[in-house]
Amino acid sequence: MHSSIRSRREFLKTTCALAMAGLFRFEAKAKSEKQPNVLLIVCDDLNDYVTGIGTTGHPQARTPHIEKLAKSGVAFRHAYSNNPVCAPSRASFLTGIYPHTSKNLFWDRWFKNPVLKNSKTIMEYFRENGYHVAGSGKLMHHQRKELWSEFGRYTDYGPFAFDGKREVGHPSVPQPYRSIGAIDGSYAPLSDVPYADDGDPNSGWRYGEWRKKYPFKYNNENDRDPTPDERNAAWAVSKIKEFEKQGKRQPFFIGVGFIRPHTPLHVPKKYFDMFPLDSVKLPVIKSGDADDTHFKGLFDQNVKGLRYFRTLKESYPDMESGLRAFTQAYLASVVAVDDCIGEVVDALDKSSFKDNTIVVVISDHGWQMGQKDFLFKNSLWEEATRIPFVIRAPGVSKAGGISEHPISLIDLYPTLVDLCGLKGDTRKNENGAKLDGFSVRPFLEDPTSGKWDGPECALTMVHAEENSIQPVPKEDIKDPGKQHWSVRSKSWRYIRYNNGTEELYNHNNDPHEWNNLASDPSYKPQKEKMFKMLKSMVPEIKGKKS
Repeated sequence: MHSSIRSRREFLKTTCALAMAGLFRFEAKAKSEKQPNVLLIVCDDLNDYVTGIGTTGHPQARTPHIEKLAKSGVAFRHAYSNNPVCAPSRASFLTGIYPHTSKNLFWDRWFKNPVLKNSKTIMEYFRENGYHVAGSGKLMHHQRKELWSEFGRYTDYGPFAFDGKREVGHPSVPQPYRSIGAIDGSYAPLSDVPYADDGDPNSGWRYGEWRKKYPFKYNNENDRDPTPDERNAAWAVSKIKEFEKQGKRQPFFIGVGFIRPHTPLHVPKKYFDMFPLDSVKLPVIKSGDADDTHFKGLFDQNVKGLRYFRTLKESYPDMESGLRAFTQAYLASVVAVDDCIGEVVDALDKSSFKDNTIVVVISDHGWQMGQKDFLFKNSLWEEATRIPFVIRAPGVSKAGGISEHPISLIDLYPTLVDLCGLKGDTRKNENGAKLDGFSVRPFLEDPTSGKWDGPECALTMVHAEENSIQPVPKEDIKDPGKQHWSVRSKSWRYIRYNNGTEELYNHNNDPHEWNNLASDPSYKPQKEKMFKMLKSMVPEIKGKKS
């Protein structure tokens, strides 16, 4: 009797032990198969002034936090914007649809576009797949808070210089550059408080959140309000800590949009002090570099890039002085945003989410720093189109990897869908469009791999509407064949404008795109090869040669 009871007890004990072991194995498996979180960080106007990736960049650029992230993940040395101006670029990569597919080519509100409004943004798609989707700052150019589970702050380009009546260019910026305005015509350290001695208590620095303007307090570097980027960094850090404290099991997608180095270039004095004006090195610029290009033949002299360059030159004793002042402010702004990125990534890395969170740092496009007499974005050359693109995907990406294969922002959405194992149609209905890009997972697993399903070239478009010498007829304004195009392979850039003029650059020996080879007969086969690749991606483009 007692022996029988002991046997039953031993049997139950063994059974319970096996069941518990099975439960532990199940929980471990479930944990290992848990969908990863996503932290997406988007900068504005950040070109290739990023250290540790081996880009042409600027020798004085400092981005230790982006560099640190790149060493733990994969950096793409040849990543490009598909439309190098804010609104269409963001509408494209956050829906995963090329501008020429949707016909959302320039400043139109994306949510009114017949294709994009019937397609799911990346925020909606992740939310539909069970993610808690939280965002703050400039993500979409035309933001829609309802797309998110929760949203922090709207876009704020501030602080702005405020003269007591309106936002203006900072008074320390010489004329006529200052007259460009409160956004693009302004740069100064925060310690240079505008109109500090005018006796008007209303003048000074001012926040500039969308439709909401209010004072920005500055007494000194240690007693001031946080910049909009610092606010958004603090929001992201707080959100990570909040999720950890909650023991959040639901996967999350956090999007953080930083403004800098978008103008106005107003950041704390400590960042300007890192680049004493007399020691700032000028961007590498060749005299007469624009002579063999065709941009000026298509756009009038009031187009922003040409006008800003010309106006900066008129505002200083010489062009070098103007570029040095602007470059100092841009470099300072790059370090400032890098610090904000570091604050957010450090918070993640100190949390329990580190090993199950994909981190991405990108920019919507680059910025031309005077090359080819152009000071702005929205050109088809390297400086305006090239962007940082860094991904750390735990368990997938190779730490410290650098990929040379050209990719573009269109590949962001499908990459995150792939890495997170999301399911379902990204279209809301048949009027939407499928994703245009391709997952870059093969390059995360093996950065030197040339095997992926995507194209050999990265595609970029500039819209032909604004300031064109020969404006496109209204009925053709959304015709992809009437726009300006570029394709960038690993070694070559080919540009084709809508009048058939062409530019061809060999990056193997001309990384600054100084020598347009398009008219050289010996390069005709290469030019035709590049045009064929362009036409395969945009069939609406007409013609074979100029």
